[in-house]
Amino acid sequence: MQQTDETVVSDDLALNYHLMHPGGDSAPGDPNLAFCLNGTYHLHYILRHPWRGELSYSFVHVTSPDMLNWSWQPTRLQPSFTGHGTFSGTGFLTKKGRPAAIYAGLSEPGHSYITIARDNELGSWEKPYPVLPKGGPGGRDVGLLADPDCFRVGDTYYAYSAAENVPLCKSADLVEWSYVGPFLRHDMPDVAIGEDISCANFFQLDGKWVLLCISHFVGCRYYIGEWDATAEQFVPQKHGRMNWRRPGQSLTNPYYRDFFAPESVLTSDGRRVMWAWLRTLDPEITMRTVQSLPRELSLGADGRLRIEPLRELETLRYDPRTLNDVVLSPPAEGYHTSARIADLEGDAFEARIVVDRAEAERKRFGIQLFADDTDEGLQIMLRPETGTLCVGETEAPFAVADLPAGEDVELRVFIDKYLVEVFANGRQAALCAHMAYRDGGSEMRTYLFGRREDTPPIRIRRVEIWKLRPANQGFLEARESRIWAPDSG
Repeated sequence: MQQTDETVVSDDLALNYHLMHPGGDSAPGDPNLAFCLNGTYHLHYILRHPWRGELSYSFVHVTSPDMLNWSWQPTRLQPSFTGHGTFSGTGFLTKKGRPAAIYAGLSEPGHSYITIARDNELGSWEKPYPVLPKGGPGGRDVGLLADPDCFRVGDTYYAYSAAENVPLCKSADLVEWSYVGPFLRHDMPDVAIGEDISCANFFQLDGKWVLLCISHFVGCRYYIGEWDATAEQFVPQKHGRMNWRRPGQSLTNPYYRDFFAPESVLTSDGRRVMWAWLRTLDPEITMRTVQSLPRELSLGADGRLRIEPLRELETLRYDPRTLNDVVLSPPAEGYHTSARIADLEGDAFEARIVVDRAEAERKRFGIQLFADDTDEGLQIMLRPETGTLCVGETEAPFAVADLPAGEDVELRVFIDKYLVEVFANGRQAALCAHMAYRDGGSEMRTYLFGRREDTPPIRIRRVEIWKLRPANQGFLEARESRIWAPDSG
């Protein structure tokens, strides 16, 4: 039976295998403080809630054995304990291996704070204390005020925060901090003046250092580079984006944040996995705190970022179907043709589509979801003329022509009711919300643009489709129990 209480997520909006806050309006929902401790994954996300007659913020705590099946825990880092609201930051391990957190405290005056967990279950924390660096430019002490991050090189802790020139500080004991200088050696040519570095997370990856962050008006992005140990500074070498403006989103108002506020964790087997808050996909879920699928990050042989869906998603598969050599010819008239591949009866699927490289060259083709003969549904398209992957209205850079010789095209499509995420060759990922997913048909169709006289057929070598089991039992339980609800004062 559909729930209608505005303080919970309705059955229609409840997702099957994406992490989603079980309560009502909750934004901002930045993921924060991620750990892997004794084989258990811990993640926190910001929750806005009433506190003593005003609004404040806490860190909701969820745990999982596999980053898919989450359980909600009592909220510990909340104003009744900290004495202030908790805003963006990161988790890290001390030199003694203890889990710790650095975050922006909504206090007066404002400071970043550090707190250290008393146990690996994160059920109890030491009282937070402010980070107060000494010796800034011109002899004036600096403040780490917003979205701090802490990392360690050898026996030295470093911390920085969102501010002009991104100030970097260091400490030997997490108590006494001194100013070092600007965190970045330089910025990159494709970064506009005024783009801030916020919600940042700095880590080593396959021999390089990666800075995962946002700029507030264009969303999630990343830098790849080197750590200069002598200068104590990050030297960026590459820059890339994970979020792109959709046509209906304003150029002047900073609200295209479909993929926003990232956080990452190092898994027990050494993988780097990230999440991001899906901020502006659709008004129905803007305030509902939905996280992206976990994405595995690595560096390819070319030094560029690789993005793959979490491999544990494969454990949700059942009822497989395979289609081989699906051929679609262009129309005799007009410029577009499509054909049914399969019916998708249900609301949780993964599809894997493989096209030989030679078949995909210079062809404008794709698949349609939630379609039938009268409804085009949601279109996913490769556009050679723009070198982009289109998922609904989102266009992300991805060109078949840029793939190494002999590498075939592989699309992995994840459908969770209205939320669709697409991964292309481990090199790009894009997503969208299609709230009208029940208004059209249940078909997956393939389509091709072109005319018969100048466009050859497209042959899709293989289509694999799996239904995906739900991983939301913890969500359903927390929706009823509200174990996560912080004190209201």
